[in-house]
Amino acid sequence: MKHMVMAAAIVLILPGLSRSADTSERIGANDNRQTSGSLANGVLTIHLEARSGDWRPDGDDEPGVRISAFGVEGGPLQIPGPLIRVRAGTQIHAVIRNRLDKPLGVHGLYSRPASTDAAADPMTIPPGETRETTFAASTPGTYYYWAAHDASTTISQRDESGLSGAFIVDPSDGTIGPDRVLVITGWNDAGILAPDQRFRIVINGRSWPHTERLTYAVGDIVRMRIINASASVHPMHLHGFYFNVDSRGTERADTPLTGSPHLVVTERTVPGSTFALAWTPTRPGNWLFHCHDTAHVTYTGALGANRSPAHSMGMMDMMAGPVMGITVTGRTIEPAPAPGPRRQLRLVARTEPDGTTEEPSYGYTLESGERSTPAKPPYLPAPTIVLKRGEPVTITVVNQLPVPTSVHWHGIELESYYDGVAGFAGEGARLAPPIVPGGSFDARFTPPRSGTFIYHTHLDDLKQQQAGLTGALLVVDDPSKYDAEHDLVMLVTTPRKNPGDNVVLLNGTSTPAARTLHAGEHYRLRFINVHVARPSMRMRLLRGEQLLTWRAIAKDGMDLPADQVSDRASEVQMGNGETYDFDFVPGERGDLHLDIITAVGIPLTSMPIRVVNSTPPARGR
Repeated sequence: MKHMVMAAAIVLILPGLSRSADTSERIGANDNRQTSGSLANGVLTIHLEARSGDWRPDGDDEPGVRISAFGVEGGPLQIPGPLIRVRAGTQIHAVIRNRLDKPLGVHGLYSRPASTDAAADPMTIPPGETRETTFAASTPGTYYYWAAHDASTTISQRDESGLSGAFIVDPSDGTIGPDRVLVITGWNDAGILAPDQRFRIVINGRSWPHTERLTYAVGDIVRMRIINASASVHPMHLHGFYFNVDSRGTERADTPLTGSPHLVVTERTVPGSTFALAWTPTRPGNWLFHCHDTAHVTYTGALGANRSPAHSMGMMDMMAGPVMGITVTGRTIEPAPAPGPRRQLRLVARTEPDGTTEEPSYGYTLESGERSTPAKPPYLPAPTIVLKRGEPVTITVVNQLPVPTSVHWHGIELESYYDGVAGFAGEGARLAPPIVPGGSFDARFTPPRSGTFIYHTHLDDLKQQQAGLTGALLVVDDPSKYDAEHDLVMLVTTPRKNPGDNVVLLNGTSTPAARTLHAGEHYRLRFINVHVARPSMRMRLLRGEQLLTWRAIAKDGMDLPADQVSDRASEVQMGNGETYDFDFVPGERGDLHLDIITAVGIPLTSMPIRVVNSTPPARGR
């Protein structure tokens, strides 16, 4: 797959795998609704065993691969493994049999929080042997168990993420509200992202569009527990709504978040981490919850043969991986927007002459009245769209590309039909169509809050986003007071060609021009990561080698509550689909630089910044 980005994101190395024979034991998908084991006199006894079988994440009629998994002894294998769920105070007696031909190091079967490293030591089980352990489920939270053939292997290094299962501890008393447990695991056949590689990253054992569809009613409280048992970073994004992050955790501990709500539309989760979320749908329609690392949700062909995806008119067979479809029923409970004139804009998707069929060059122009931005190529960076909070707008998306496209208004709370997911967004039989070559689509919404958002294609995402179809969307209280000199967009995207190199684009270029700032003045820095495959980049503002200080003021377009606004070191690590806003006041004159680096410090691009004295106000002002 030429457009795959070489990134240290997927390292699920399973040497020696081949297509499974039809006579192999089938591994089932576990929806984590049924607790395993037997409970008697305050003790849950569970017998697990590890075996290998035929895993078919794309459906029972599609090819599969041979992989190791857990099952209840004598029962079917499952990915993820059998759910262990008890109330706090329950004793757990676990018996684990290793029916594989390699040793097994089993992690996660111990009391939480793990007080010492020794308390979290794995249990080593030779081939053909059985071990058992008894421990107390003491502290409520979202946990998991997992295994690897070498007990010293970390969760981001192991060769089989199918050997994972959820371990949930509920409060010792009171009513347990309904929630869903979603475990992310994965497999690939090369160990790195490479052309023609076969891989799958899944939720509860299935890859989109075969993942479970969830249904809720308007006004329901939706609760989910996310466990990243894979070896990849996954920024999990919800369309159309904010969700509250209730807790964050690891294998060893789970920490509830206290104070004011932690509202986001995208939450970055690293290998071995967990988080719990809650949200209330207020509008009906079809919505996606998915990993926003575009490389992770791109269909790369059947597991039984390398082939390209069908070039369809929707996302049902152009996406794959950790994607969930959510249908909300009922009538909206949101107030109707105030009546008033509707602003009219045209966003035109265009081609540039230096592209090819395999590596196209696309871009957007924004038309408002007689003005078109940019007026001519090049079309990078995409124009920043500035809207007014509470003002109705119609953005007519015009497709002048040779292929269908769509536009998703990332982070905007709007009607499902206008969300930009062709063939899925909408309600009932009224689904959003793809925008065919030469066609157009009117996206209608009223942005309810000021903040930093994103617009990007949501059809053939990897190719079209890398080609240039991504841009910044700002909502402000008063566009007439918008000051682009002090309100700085930092849009980080993917190079159109050679994306495997250690280079990213900052506002459309890998060599950003120097900026001049005035000492003592306030600047709003709006960071947007919409790269297709770098979920761990760090943005750093430095004087020489010294980090400075900025004030965190917003996340994903949502102003931070007063107790979360803070001065902090001028560095932020971002997942794809996240936005962060900071208030920065440069001090003394001199040279600064804004660096974008990988998680391990490899430079990707840098913007020089020159700080000069502030211009005194004109006499009489």
